[in-house]
Amino acid sequence: MLNTAQNPIKQKLKKVAFILVSLYLMVGTLLYFFQEKMLFLPTTLEQDYRYQFSYPFEELFLKPEEGVIINAIHFKIENPKGVVLFFHGNAGDLSRWGNLAEYFVKKQYNVLVMDYRTYGKSKGKLSEAALYYDAQYCYDYLKVRYSEDEIIVYGRSLGSGLATNIASKNNPKQLILETPYYSILDVAQSRFPMFPVKQLLKYKLLSYQFIKDITCPILMLHGTNDQVVPYQSAKKLYEASPKAKTTFVTIEDGTHGDLSAFEIYHKYIGEVLE
Repeated sequence: MLNTAQNPIKQKLKKVAFILVSLYLMVGTLLYFFQEKMLFLPTTLEQDYRYQFSYPFEELFLKPEEGVIINAIHFKIENPKGVVLFFHGNAGDLSRWGNLAEYFVKKQYNVLVMDYRTYGKSKGKLSEAALYYDAQYCYDYLKVRYSEDEIIVYGRSLGSGLATNIASKNNPKQLILETPYYSILDVAQSRFPMFPVKQLLKYKLLSYQFIKDITCPILMLHGTNDQVVPYQSAKKLYEASPKAKTTFVTIEDGTHGDLSAFEIYHKYIGEVLE
């Protein structure tokens, strides 16, 4: 009688286990095959789209390699204090990010902001290596027109990984990181702790490795209520940085997209741009 009673229970447990394993494998498969759609949220623009900004600008169509077009906006004002190379976040296109980049133009800086491959009017196959390659191409574009001690590299969210990589391989005046991460791998592990994300992810963006080689001053700003990039991920990046050169600014109650609403943000950015 005991064995007879246990059989249905065992069968139910096996069914539950089968369902759980199936769900685990399904989610893991989706994570692997659709990771680009989760990480990158581009919007596209028609090639004849006309940008409208408040400051003078030149629209660029850079060609870092065959079959690739990088659309960029180069804001130019009279008597600039320097130039900001702006790497934007993972969503939208230059019609949005150009407006946000004008913050630095108001501070009397020229700005170069690019759209990544598949974003806006930019074309080409996206990969982690391609992101670094195009970022360096834009930095080299500026080096022909400015001295390195006039170049400030700025990265926001996704762009913080590119900015950190570029600053580690060159000699800019300053690096500014807004809502940065230790690595994309670290962010993924915080979201999907039950999956082997190190094996699943194609994009790792290991900022903590790059930051060790940076020789210029670094300003990092992060909010304690960031629901996209955990505050602790940024703190880990700070711990990996050359601390004598790094200023880490904690913005209490700041989230992922509202740091500019806090006076402390403008205070520290303003000190760098003076």
